[in-house]
Amino acid sequence: MRILVIDDEKNIRATLSGILEDAGYLVMAVESAEKGLEVIREQQFEVALVDVKLPGMDGLMFLETAKQFMPDLDIIMISGHSGISTAVQAVKMGAYDFCEKPLSLPKILISIQNLDEKRSLARRSQEFSDDLEQRYRMIGESPEMVKLNDLIQRVAQTDAKVLIRGESGCGKELVAHSIHTKSNRRKGAFVKFNSAAIPKELVESELFGYEKGAFTGAQKAKPGKLERAHEGTLFLDEIGDMELSAQAKILRVIQEGKFERVGSNKTLDINVRIIAATHKPLEEMVKLGTFREDLYYRLNVVPVDVPPLRNRVADIPRLVTYFLDHFAMELKLGRKAVSADGVSALQAYAFPGNIRELRNLMERLYILTPGDMIQQADITPHLSATSLHPTWTEASHSFFETKPF
Repeated sequence: MRILVIDDEKNIRATLSGILEDAGYLVMAVESAEKGLEVIREQQFEVALVDVKLPGMDGLMFLETAKQFMPDLDIIMISGHSGISTAVQAVKMGAYDFCEKPLSLPKILISIQNLDEKRSLARRSQEFSDDLEQRYRMIGESPEMVKLNDLIQRVAQTDAKVLIRGESGCGKELVAHSIHTKSNRRKGAFVKFNSAAIPKELVESELFGYEKGAFTGAQKAKPGKLERAHEGTLFLDEIGDMELSAQAKILRVIQEGKFERVGSNKTLDINVRIIAATHKPLEEMVKLGTFREDLYYRLNVVPVDVPPLRNRVADIPRLVTYFLDHFAMELKLGRKAVSADGVSALQAYAFPGNIRELRNLMERLYILTPGDMIQQADITPHLSATSLHPTWTEASHSFFETKPF
């Protein structure tokens, strides 16, 4: 873990650096908040120890500024000139802890160790979560999935723009995430932005960030999703729903690597890979004038088509097993399985909601089905007769004479 010490007293910088280095941490010490901001913009730190009273910019201003563009930086404030009110203010502003001078070195070490443990647990939890999500939605050995995984592997080795196309629920986000984790940008952030999930009037401020006073309620500056993805990957989900004005700004990011926050004339540089996804026919939207032609061609450097689940029914048994094992582990209950005729019923169903629908169905069946074997009779009441494959016989149709879910 890397720690930045900011204090204008040379002996305190030396003391803190020495004890932290002896404890096994990598430490850099600087004498001012201004220098500290320069350093954290250029290098990665997990923790900063910052004196409240500093020449020029004080520690609280450093705290506020640093948190705007490095929200994950944990900051411990130190001071011999402040009281409880300052400590409370610092914590409200996002400080992790507050230590008074004369410094208690054991207390500082304990605080740092607690932070180290917290970060380690969060990292393991995130790694497990990412791995879990990726594995269950990318499972499959059908020809379609073999082809898709091979394309992901090849695309990940480049920095090319990617346009992922596919129906809702088929795993487009996981394809984007998989490309990111296999790429040279995997140490950077993977940031998702869904145009369809945000009110149109907020799209640009959420994506590009805004300055204080840019609009009513903008009480302080805030970086957008784009800045948070610097050195990493920005995933533009449902880009077909993006307004033309925002499309123009994204095009500039792709072409020039530059943008401005809402309410600012200052141009910022950005280094980010953009992966977009859509379930809409963008080529038709280009003809209708609802999607920019130049942006479409910029994004569609490498098109990746994600097959719907109905086109890879051979993967359903493996997906079912994975989902049920996942829920057994998550709920800390016994394992369950689906009978052979139950699997056949699932393979005969078209799954209009794709893998998302299959996952939700398996969770429901795991919870509601008594015993450790899920039978066809347990499954069919939850399937819609209108979503059967044409190959399903009329004799089997009686199983589905129930309400669609």
